[in-house]
Amino acid sequence: MCASASLSPSSILISRNFGLPRDLSFPRDLGAHPGFQTEWWYVTGCVPSGDGSGALGFQVTFFRSKVASTQASGSKLAAKQLMFAHAAVSDVAGKALHSDQRIARWSGLPAGSNPADQAWARTDDTGLLLQDWSLTRQSDGRLAAKVQAKGFALDLSFTQTQPLLLQGQGGMSRKGPSPQHFSYYYSLPQMAVQGQIRLQGRSYTAGAGSLAWLDHEWSDALLPPGAVGWDWIGINMLDGSALTAFQLRDKAGRAVWDGGSFRAGSTLYTFTRGEAVFQPTHWWQSPRSQARYPVQWLVRTPADFYTVKAVFEAQELDSRNSTGAIYWEGLCEVLDSQQRLAGRGYLEMTGYASPLRL
Repeated sequence: MCASASLSPSSILISRNFGLPRDLSFPRDLGAHPGFQTEWWYVTGCVPSGDGSGALGFQVTFFRSKVASTQASGSKLAAKQLMFAHAAVSDVAGKALHSDQRIARWSGLPAGSNPADQAWARTDDTGLLLQDWSLTRQSDGRLAAKVQAKGFALDLSFTQTQPLLLQGQGGMSRKGPSPQHFSYYYSLPQMAVQGQIRLQGRSYTAGAGSLAWLDHEWSDALLPPGAVGWDWIGINMLDGSALTAFQLRDKAGRAVWDGGSFRAGSTLYTFTRGEAVFQPTHWWQSPRSQARYPVQWLVRTPADFYTVKAVFEAQELDSRNSTGAIYWEGLCEVLDSQQRLAGRGYLEMTGYASPLRL
């Protein structure tokens, strides 16, 4: 693990399909990419309880979607981009998910320059605003998330403790049999968390042992033909390593594509097609949507065979008022092949209530 609290500028050459190679450069590529169709910044984490009452999981996600029909408009009122945000807190002791969402239009003009914008994203570094929610990089290098939501609030900061992790081949993550289906994708695992979570009038402090994970992806063509959704895990392992695994499924539940990575110390192993295998072992049916979700999995990877278990089942998120999807996203624990606790992180499952549309 490194002690750096900020990212130093660097350039990594990665190939863009059917086009000229481009340099992925930091901190520039920490910011938004408005020319691409879809983009998201996704922060998840776990805050252990100091009084033994149970942990809290949290997630904050900002989405950006390009509106093709307005790109030629010169009006400051034109919605060239749509911004969405989801936030949720998983109360382990209470076995309850608390969630909220936001949506607003962005003219695409530089961040903060258009008074008509209720949302914007910086293009030179991480900086996102959607009404009263934000995710921004501070002058000391830390990320800060501020969310005022119905029934809960987040005021958290995240400090990098490990180098940035480029997923796929140097940051280009294949998402299907055809090279055109890919995303640019990096992660920041094992981030230290400080700050406060307020839930139903009670305040919780994130301190020692609180860890977070950030994913940032952008793409023009993410889902391959036949895929209706995906299953994904991002796990902060107890020994400091980082596990990513995903599969894209068809409507019969078969894997259209899979991938992931495992990093331990300075060694990164990127999975090839067929090396991440998801086998459901326990299902839960949502009483609200009637969707059935595999809330326990056996995930086979080159690193080990892992049991992935939801800390509680009812972590379905209904975002039909923003992105339009119903999906399962929540805190999970990971056991190794010896059934020892190996890590904690987030499990995301989409396309079970209905096929996912990006």
